[in-house]
This record gives sequence, C-alpha cells and structure tokens, in this order.
Amino acid sequence: MADNLLIVESPSKAKTLKKYLGKDFEILASYGHVRGLVRKDGSVDTEHDFAMKYQVIAKNAKHVDAIVTAAKAAQNVYLATDPDREGEAISWHLLEILNGKKALKDKLVKRVVFHEITESAVLAAVANPRDVDSHLVNAQQARSALDYLVGFNLSPLLWRKVRSGLSAGRVQSPALRLICEREKEIRAFVSQEYWSIHLDSHKGRTKFGAKLNEWRGKKLEQFDVPNEATQAEILQAIEGQPATVSHVEKKRKSRNPTAPFTTSTMQQEAVRKLGMTTDKTMRTAQQLYEGIALADGTTGLITYMRTDSVALANEAVAEIREFIGNNFDAESLPANPVVYKNKSKNAQEAHEAIRPTSILRTPASVKAFLSAEQFKLYEMIWKRTLASQMAPAKFDTTSVDIVVGEAVFRASGQVQVFAGFLAVYEEDVDDAEDEESAKLPALEAGESIPVDKLFGEQHFTQPPPRFSEASLVKALEEFGIGRPSTYASIIKTLKDREYVNLDKKRFLPTDTGEVVNKFLTDHFAQYVDYQFTSKLEDKLDEISNGERDWIPVMEEFWNGFSAQVEEKKALKRSEVTHEALDEACPKCGKQLTVRLGKRGRFVGCTGYPECDYTRDMNETAEQKAEEAVQVIEDRVCPDDGGQLIVKSGRYGKFIGCANYPKCKHIEPLEKPKDTGVSCPSCKAGMLIERKSRYGKLFYSCNTYPKCTYATWNPPINETCPKCQWPVMTLKTTKRRGLEKVCPQKECGHSEVVMTPEQLAAQAESSE
Repeated sequence: MADNLLIVESPSKAKTLKKYLGKDFEILASYGHVRGLVRKDGSVDTEHDFAMKYQVIAKNAKHVDAIVTAAKAAQNVYLATDPDREGEAISWHLLEILNGKKALKDKLVKRVVFHEITESAVLAAVANPRDVDSHLVNAQQARSALDYLVGFNLSPLLWRKVRSGLSAGRVQSPALRLICEREKEIRAFVSQEYWSIHLDSHKGRTKFGAKLNEWRGKKLEQFDVPNEATQAEILQAIEGQPATVSHVEKKRKSRNPTAPFTTSTMQQEAVRKLGMTTDKTMRTAQQLYEGIALADGTTGLITYMRTDSVALANEAVAEIREFIGNNFDAESLPANPVVYKNKSKNAQEAHEAIRPTSILRTPASVKAFLSAEQFKLYEMIWKRTLASQMAPAKFDTTSVDIVVGEAVFRASGQVQVFAGFLAVYEEDVDDAEDEESAKLPALEAGESIPVDKLFGEQHFTQPPPRFSEASLVKALEEFGIGRPSTYASIIKTLKDREYVNLDKKRFLPTDTGEVVNKFLTDHFAQYVDYQFTSKLEDKLDEISNGERDWIPVMEEFWNGFSAQVEEKKALKRSEVTHEALDEACPKCGKQLTVRLGKRGRFVGCTGYPECDYTRDMNETAEQKAEEAVQVIEDRVCPDDGGQLIVKSGRYGKFIGCANYPKCKHIEPLEKPKDTGVSCPSCKAGMLIERKSRYGKLFYSCNTYPKCTYATWNPPINETCPKCQWPVMTLKTTKRRGLEKVCPQKECGHSEVVMTPEQLAAQAESSE
C-alpha cells in the first residue's frame, strides 16, 4: 500500500493522475458528492444556527468505504477534488467522514488544487498543498441550506395548491419567470406597420443600393413613413429627379477579438455554433478536462471548465504568441499580449479562462483520439483561445449620401482589408441583424449617378424572440441568477419538470409552468425577484471571500421566507389554479373559469361535478356548440365493443371509445405512414412515422410498446459504413444542409448529401 493517498472526484481523472504520480501514490475517486442533506424535513435546523444533518449518499457508500480503508493505511492524505466551491465542500465532507472514522490520526491531511490535468500542473499542486478553505465551504453550505429550505417548503405548498409532483427552487423559479414574462410580452405585442424607401443604382458593372435617410431636411425615424400612402407620396415627389452624390465618408474600422471562454460564453457558443445543449456541453468539456488517451499518453486537453474568469496564465500566453508568430504573418501578432478584464462581479477564486492545456495540440493532431462531439468542442475552444491573442481585424467602411430632389439616400459598404483574428474564429450571436457588408464602387461628391429603380418596402415590427438556450444563459448571467456552473442544471430541471417545452429550439412555457410562475410571482414575489436573487448570490460570494458570516445571511432569509410560507398555507387551491371568466356556462348558467388539468389549462364550469361542461382554451362557446359527434362507421371499439367516435384533445383530433371514462381505448385518426424501413433494434417491426404530443414528427417501431426504438430523423435503408448499424437517417440543418447521419450517438458518422446552397437552389427551382 502506498504512503500517499490522493482523492479526486471522478475515476477517469484518477486514471490520468496515476500515470503522473506513479507508485508512491494511491489514487481513489469519490465519484462526485459523498454526503448530502437527509431528504426529510428538519435536515436544516433553523432553531440552532442552521445545523445540517448529512448522510453518506447510498450509491457512493462503497467508494467512501474504500477511501476510509486506504486513508487508515496511508501516511499522507491529499484532497484533490475540483477547484471550486463545490469541490472544496466535497473535500470538507471527506475530511469530516475520515475524522469521524478516526482514519486521520497522526497523518498529514492537505488540500491540493490544480486547474489543468497536465503532469507539470499536477506535480506543482502536490508540491504546494494547502488547508481546506473554510470560507469556500461555508459559502457552499449556505447555498445548499438555502436551496433545501426553499425546495422543502415551497414544493409541498405547490403540491397542495396546484398539483402533486411539482417543485420550486431558489434559482429555477426566477429562470422560469424570465421565460414566462417573455411569453407575456409576445402575447401583448401589437405589430406596427412601417415602410422604407430604396434607390437602386450602378457604376460600371457594380450595382449598389441606398436607403432613404432624410426627407425634406429631417432625418427619418423608424415610423416616419407609416403606410403605403406616405411612401407613394414620397416616391411621386422624387420620380424623375436626378441623383447626385453629395457626400462620401471613408473610415478605417477595427474589430477586436472576443475574450477566451468562461463557462457561460462556452455554453452559449456551443448552443449557437455546434447545436449542443448546455448539459451536453458541460459533460463533453468534463471529458476533455479529465483526460484523453493520446498517442503519447493520457492528458487533460482543456483547463477547468467551471470558471467566471477570462484571464490566461502568462505561460499559456507566451506559448500562444509563439504559435501565432510561427504560423501566421507578422501583422497577426500584436506588439503586446492582449489582456482581458473580468466582467463578472465575482469571478470565482483564482481560475483561468477555459483554454487548451497546450495550444500546440492542434485540433487536427488530436482528432483521431476524440469523439465527434469532443472534437467539435475542443476545436471551438482551441480557436477561440488562439484568436483571443491575435491582432484586430480591419475594415474599410464607406458611407455615401445621394441627393434625389428633397430626399437624401444613404449607401453603406464595408470591406475587410485585414483578417486578423477572423482568420481563426468569429463569435456567433443570437437573433443577429444583417450587417451591411456590400462593396461600393468608387464615388465622389458632385458625381451624378443613374436611378435604376425607386421603390418602397413594407415592414412590420416583430415581437421579442423567445429565449434559446444560449440567450437564456446570457440573461441568467446578466441578471446574476445562479452561477455559470449551475445554468445547465437549471435548464435541465425546467425541461424535466415540464415547465417549459423547446419549440424550434426556443423555450415556450407550458400551462403548468405558467400556473406555477403565477403562483410564485403573486404570492412569493420577493423570492423570484431578479434583484433579490442576484443580491443573495453576491452575499454568497462575500461569504466565500471571508467578508461575511454565513449564519446571519441565513437568518435574514429564513425569517422573512418562513413567515410568508405560513401565511400562504391558508390559500384555497381554486385561488391558485382557477381564473374567473366573465362568461356564463351555456349548459347550466354558472360562471366559467380557466382551470389547470393534467393536460394543461382548459375552460370549465364552476358547477362541476354536477355540470361537466368543458372546452379548449383556444375554442369559443360558439365553436363548441357547433361541434357534431363524428361516428366511425363499420367499426366498434376492440376493447369493449362500444361505438368509436372522433374526439378532440390537446394535441388534435383522435379516435376514442364513446364509453370513456369506463373504456380508455384511443387510436390515431390517420393511419401512421410506413417508412418501409425495418426496425434495427427488434428486427421484427417496421419504422412508422408518428407525431409527438407537441406535433413534432418522429419515427418508431410499430410493435411499441414491445419495442421502444425511435429516432427523430427520417430513416433510410442504408448501413452505416463506420459502425455497421443497419439504418441511417436524413438530417437537414441550415449550417450543414442535408446529411446522412448514423442514429447511434456514440458513432457520430455523417456524410453530406446536399450543401445548404444546393438545398436553397432546389427550393427555388421547385417554386
């Protein structure tokens, strides 16, 4: 048995470290958290300084036992859990367990921290250990206690007042509020018409366009040409007038590279550029951090992926600058290193930005050792880091004013004259507006130009877009809700609880989500308030820095929150789940209300159960009255022999038994389309086209529920050349066009069938 025991969180990291530290060290993994709060009321004692009752997590008990045994036999114990608050707390829990088992008597016990898993970084960390940081531990304990107290007090209230199985969280609830409030904005939005007026001209063979900027000496605002009549008057007034260049302005513009990745910006870019979810991004980054087996041994490819910092180590900057100097022209290397300042108010601890552990490990050199997703993410991190130390891109911009009668049109153009960092990497943005990048011909003031065409374009203002995963992460960061390391779990919880759906990769609140949000904003407004949540995060940061004691923070929160919970216990369920309508029931005359059922909101009668009148939310009383029962002729219910009829549900029309609820037989109205592809899983059924309850097409085995195989993309009868899976699928995306893709995630094989340009050309020719 080795004299030195080093404890890490994950077994894959343990394997990597074993190769660095050799036979003098035994390395064991805790497999994540080792203790958690006892999952019952009273685990946080609010009467006695918020003392917490912990228990060893059952699934990790055998790993804890192995650590205790090894610690008793070792002389030195090193706690090398992850380098953040959560990792610090896990080290503290291990310390508490080992002390409780009397496994540390007369032993050296130290905390070891490294931000990258490379041989030099690990050896340096082991040579410079420290004690467990009690401030970081207290901050994490306070966070756990707050989350527990909110969850264990609000969730039961939701079960009683709304529906069982629901949950509320200290951080997930403000995030849900963001999504629900955006949806309210969209519903309340009233579109407004406006027009723009354009001039088309040319010089030589170069065509260009200009937009009306001034009319009769006044600079135009968005709604100054509000309708077709106004634009027609302007066009009539300038029809036949000559066009003369009145002013030409040329400028040299620079565009600086973006900072290296933080957790938040990496998640945003992975969603935008790679189409990966935040959860998938973090799991893939963890794999790259913990170690990949390369030809020359196992090593971590990136630094620690939970960080708010944009700083780079001096050694890393020197290596990057040398790489730029050796591989790019001299102009691409700035005279001095590029330094970025942290925007985050409390960039945690002494972290670096997320970067490759060595810029010399180019994506091409490691591609053979990575999965498709690992490679895509590593390539993005590598390029972003490299670009961050390169020279700005340079553009020549030209602005030309053209006078036509009493109108002044403006043409703008931009030409890239030096790529700089753009030769390597360009950041994506959400909901980007088109930038003017046309090349203008050489024009001079006083020059007359031809008027090829004068015309108006009608526009309508658009509602604010729904949140994507990337824009939601950005909003959470801007509001200070949670921390970057928690964003993926916040989003996953909202989806798992079915508080939100993803529609075209945008978040749409469900009826349940909206009712829960209304309950929380009406009755616990302070605790879902963005500023309150952000200030609480600031206090947790101050605790971690040793600037504030954690118990007074807990007392301040609990005193107000517990009183609010007690007060709201008196609420009636109907006050939360029912919204009165100014409409009488057409069946019995009693008042109608909007209610929440298992399948969402609907209109129902307050006379229930005596009166069973209901209708869909999007249906009027007149439409309901006009509905006639459509009977399926020549068939009876296969379950009880009853009459089959066409029914309407939340997800459209279907066939059901007239004897419902005694008989619950249902079947689709339209027979599913057979793809002609055999099921690759059971090999007995055929893959058929179905619709999910949200209306999205998918393809599954017709022997369901015996076989549960399903895929989102249309299947084809082709074997994957890489893994030999008997079915391939067709996937269409804006970025890559039409591809044949292997449905086996671990395979990742794809081949282009049609490029985006070919698809666009095909669409145009078919119109």
